[in-house]
Amino acid sequence: MTSLMKKLALATAVFAAPLVAVSAAQAERYVLVSHAPDSDSWWNTIKNGLALAGKQMNVEVEYRNPPTGDLADMARIIEQTAASQPDGIITTLADFDVLSGPIQAAVDQGIDVIIMNSGTPEQTREVGALMFVGQPEYDAGLAAGMRAKKDGVSSFLCVNHVISNAVVAERCRGFADGLGVALGGQMIDSGQDPSEIKNKVQAYLEANPETDAILTLGPTSADPTILALNENGMAGDIYFGTFDLGDEIVKGIKAGVIQWGIDQQPFLQAYLPVVVLTNYHRFGVLPGNNINSGPGFITKDGLELVERYAGEYR
Repeated sequence: MTSLMKKLALATAVFAAPLVAVSAAQAERYVLVSHAPDSDSWWNTIKNGLALAGKQMNVEVEYRNPPTGDLADMARIIEQTAASQPDGIITTLADFDVLSGPIQAAVDQGIDVIIMNSGTPEQTREVGALMFVGQPEYDAGLAAGMRAKKDGVSSFLCVNHVISNAVVAERCRGFADGLGVALGGQMIDSGQDPSEIKNKVQAYLEANPETDAILTLGPTSADPTILALNENGMAGDIYFGTFDLGDEIVKGIKAGVIQWGIDQQPFLQAYLPVVVLTNYHRFGVLPGNNINSGPGFITKDGLELVERYAGEYR
């Protein structure tokens, strides 16, 4: 190698190293904060969507949540996350009263926020977030109720395992409106303990034998409800619809115990905010509207891909 070529090679090596370091240092960092307890396996799909988006966009991503689902703990996590100065925060808005303050404080610090999964477009605007990515819960419930009405349903039990989340309760209200009946006492606070859910479902059905249908709001309430119906002999005989998907729900649809599941596509709720934030920070582009990730009805006829990816990407 000539002396000149050696000098050029050395110069290239000297300048290349800082460029790599700068590129790594400039990688955006996004933190997703959810309200879900560690026990809720439905959120594994959220985690997978977040991880894949981080890999594809070449950004740092982190998932944080209150281990027990305590919303006051979640509020503290949002505050701690904001103090670490990430480029963006992706968070659920499960309780406006508890969480709006910390979210607004993060926005006031100059952190870009996207609300996902829980909350409404109106609440999103109020806290100053960029946009909402999720399912319009009332509209999803309304569509489900209209579908059930066509199938002959006129009364139902809504098993609500997250009664503190007023937005999720909109699923039950929408379902009642779709049927054209008052919600009244047809929604119960089931709690999240599987044994309690099973017992409360059985007790309600025993006290209200005229009930035409059951609506559950996710695997946390659906799985114990399946057990309740297996025990009391009503599995396959009572109309059963559910929000969200999971292994047991897919099995229930396949077996004819559950008529349909409403897929809000949680993968997209985590994946899309990372893509949106990355492109916003790199190129200044931002969708002009909120993004509806659902609803989509999953029936026995459309289970092939759902079965393959349930609990992972579906």
